[in-house]
Formats: sequence, structure tokens, C-alpha cells
Amino acid sequence: MEKIQEIADTYGLKVIYDAAHAFGNKINDTSILNSGDLSILSFHATKPYNTMEGGAIICHDEKTKQRIDYLKNFGFAGETTVMAPGINSKMNEMQAALGLLQLKYHKKNVEKRRQIAEAYRKKLSSLKGISILPEYPGIKDYNYSYFPIFVDEKRYGKSRDKLYEYLKQNNIYGRRYFYPLINHFPVYRGLDSANPKNLPVAEEMTKKVICLPIYPNLNPENTSNIIKLIAQFCK
Repeated sequence: MEKIQEIADTYGLKVIYDAAHAFGNKINDTSILNSGDLSILSFHATKPYNTMEGGAIICHDEKTKQRIDYLKNFGFAGETTVMAPGINSKMNEMQAALGLLQLKYHKKNVEKRRQIAEAYRKKLSSLKGISILPEYPGIKDYNYSYFPIFVDEKRYGKSRDKLYEYLKQNNIYGRRYFYPLINHFPVYRGLDSANPKNLPVAEEMTKKVICLPIYPNLNPENTSNIIKLIAQFCK
């Protein structure tokens, strides 16, 4: 991250980190939100910390914050003063109240997610044809936002899509993040940069990934059932 910032400073560019899933995460004892000029958080309902919808922009100076405040509130600087064009993207009172309430339970919920992730990792890491991302040693505090697995069709014996459909038939709803890749969307695929040949790793991984269910109230019995279904389907 420091290298990216160094390059950006050389050319007078802003560094904006998409930290949508990284609420509470730290790298080497430092919040990931300290990186870059701006960091963007999502508070969508699927996130470990959420306000049902909305998000936040983290910046490091008052001038930038003031500019963002103008942009999110029609450009208003007071009751009769408009400083610039803007939009209505304020968090409403219900979302704010939910967010304050969620803060009370966030650490407990992350711990519950950790236990689910550990159960998945322990049981699935030895399963032939299933790969799991290693934990990055520099990250101290994970929030266990997602738990992706990667299906190697040749070794597992079934394709990712067949496993995905099998789980759905058993009322287990995973998600194929991020599938299809955006370079396949009509609005992008005409661009030279969207050519699949330019994105071999992303193209490969998007055909293998399933994010398994992970949320605080997923009980051990259901977690074990998900693991069992994945293990038995390859036989």
C-alpha cells in the first residue's frame, strides 16, 4: 500500500481504496482505513457491520470532508447558502440508529463468524479439489466478511456450477463472486481492455469460486451440513 501511495504522490494522484468489506480490519496493527487519501466502506445488509444500506467515506483532512459533505447534501452550506452542485446521499435516521445498535454487537458477531470460518477451514482444507484462501499473516483483525472456496473440476470431479446448483437444491445458497466478470457486460465488453485474454487469472477464478454462507446465527449443525454436502457431492 505504501508503494501505491508513493507512486500516486509522484504524479499528484489521489489513492482511493475500496474497503467495502474491511470494516474493523487491521494490517500490522494499523487500520486498513488509514491507507490512501480516501477509503470507501459499504454498510449493505450483507456486510459484517451494516446499516441495511449506505456506506461511509473515510478521509484524513477537514477540507476533503467538507467537500464530501457538500456533495452528499445538495451542496448546502447553510439554510440559504449553496456552495456547489450536489446530490442527496445522506444516511437517514433509521439507518443511523441501526448502525449505532450494531456497534454493540459487532465484536461478538465477528467472533461467531470466525468460529464458522474455522469450521469450514478445518473440514474443507483437506478435501480434494477444494482450495481455500490462506490468511494473510500481516492482517491482525479479520472481520470474516466472506468465506470463498475454489473448485478445481478435474480434482473435485464436479464443476463449480454443478456444486452450486447441488447446494441450492439442498436449500444452501452460496454465491459465485464475482460472476460473470464485468468485462463480459455489454457496457464494457467492447473495450480493448475487456478482452478475456488480458484477464487470465480473473477469468479462471470466476469459474471456480463459491462464497459459502457465513453469518452470526448460522448454527454448528447447519455449518456441518454444508460441509457434509460439499464432501459427499464429489463422490
